Amino acid sequence: MGLLLLPYALTPLYVVVDPPSTLMLWRRVTGERVEQVWVPLSRISPHLQLAVIVAEDGRFCTHHGIDWSGIQDAIQDAETLDDVRGGSTITQQVAKNLFLWQGRSFVRKALEVPLALWIDLVLSKRRILEIYLNVAEMGPQGEFGAEAGARRAFGRPARDLTAYQAALLAASLPNPVARNASRPGPGLRRLAGLYVARADRSPAAVACLKGR
Repeated sequence: MGLLLLPYALTPLYVVVDPPSTLMLWRRVTGERVEQVWVPLSRISPHLQLAVIVAEDGRFCTHHGIDWSGIQDAIQDAETLDDVRGGSTITQQVAKNLFLWQGRSFVRKALEVPLALWIDLVLSKRRILEIYLNVAEMGPQGEFGAEAGARRAFGRPARDLTAYQAALLAASLPNPVARNASRPGPGLRRLAGLYVARADRSPAAVACLKGR
């Protein structure tokens, strides 16, 4: 029971403490490479902030950690559990990255939902996105976070990403090992183009990040 409650006790600390992900910790324990440079949201390109929201969680600013309509749509469209990625919000991914394990299972999803609701209650939207953009795996060789991902893929800091580079990085997020943002194939380029167009139509998607 104590282990189940620990994430709820730790979350308020993450208002000011910059947390690692469970995958980063596991890689360090097992001697695998981890490259991460934590940067505040103000030093991450607004293009990347918007691209990640339109790619991963279009209703990020309006839900309270869980996008119930998104989950319903994803379940209706899915044939297997592997297809239900579209129902996972950025806040749920933060819960998974900080406290749970990789892979897909109904048990993990069941633990993820109340954690996401708690995280949304305790942390601001701005802080949730900042944590996500600093702990998400963004490269094939142990790169975590926007700064390490941007430098590996494009040789520039996260604050200097163009709209298209940001869209490529966002498009690689589900599997940066298989989806190489620095050498994108036709599918990844097509997806990035879709995200650029969607971002152009969705400037209000990041409204909740302003002034917080």
